[in-house]
Amino acid sequence: MAQGDAGAGDGAGGPTAGAAPAPWSVVLATLSETGPVRDENEDCCGHERQGPSAIVVVVADGVSGYRGGETASQMAVEVTLRAFRELATTTKLDRRLARAAQQANIEIHDLALTVPELRGMATTLTAIAIVEGKLVAAHVGDSRLYLVRQGKALQLTKDHRTGPATLTRSVGRELIAAIDRLRLSSPLQQDDVLVLCTDGVHGVLSDEALARLVTEEDPARACRALIDGALAGNSTDNVTAAVVRVVGPAPERPRPPGMTERLRRLVKRT
Repeated sequence: MAQGDAGAGDGAGGPTAGAAPAPWSVVLATLSETGPVRDENEDCCGHERQGPSAIVVVVADGVSGYRGGETASQMAVEVTLRAFRELATTTKLDRRLARAAQQANIEIHDLALTVPELRGMATTLTAIAIVEGKLVAAHVGDSRLYLVRQGKALQLTKDHRTGPATLTRSVGRELIAAIDRLRLSSPLQQDDVLVLCTDGVHGVLSDEALARLVTEEDPARACRALIDGALAGNSTDNVTAAVVRVVGPAPERPRPPGMTERLRRLVKRT
């Protein structure tokens, strides 16, 4: 069973000679498939757009070997998106996203305590928020976030695991999750590509292959290429990818007012 979303962003064609540059925005797509080995898809992905240059994207991978992995990953995505939407926009962006992820952890943990069939369920969670060129992320587990720039893939997240398959951190296992908060120090650039993927993808594809598959593709085709590449490499897990591409020049940030301007504003108020 496949789940996908090809077009949050409504990308346009290439620029016309002499035309004004396209406004800064992001286009994205997500795709998740069960794969040829597993009976169920314990991966989940989702996103919410809050404007042309503001999105939240979440990818989660239910922990195998425990009942309820599919439930945990779905809750991780749905609750993170809901909580981020409900939290005050005055909260710093990275803190707001981390709090949303922590809310997902609490609700998964509480449900696991209430329903015996779901006891011990847990999931990875990798989420990003982009607002006017600023990128922040919240991360637990071994799904990954990559920044692909100028044909090279840089892994921005750290895998929380020992050995090939033992997670040291997950969402839902404890009442309070240890969540990595990341913030890109500089704004995203035009043609930057962000890739969120589960280990069914990055465990098979090299960083070089991942970068090659997304650099020349629109997000929907890039997701398809990543999934097909992982399956062709004999992935034995569920396969999920989200691809976000920056379109148009980054917005210029307003410069803070100088001393003269601050004095002028002060005089007006008095």
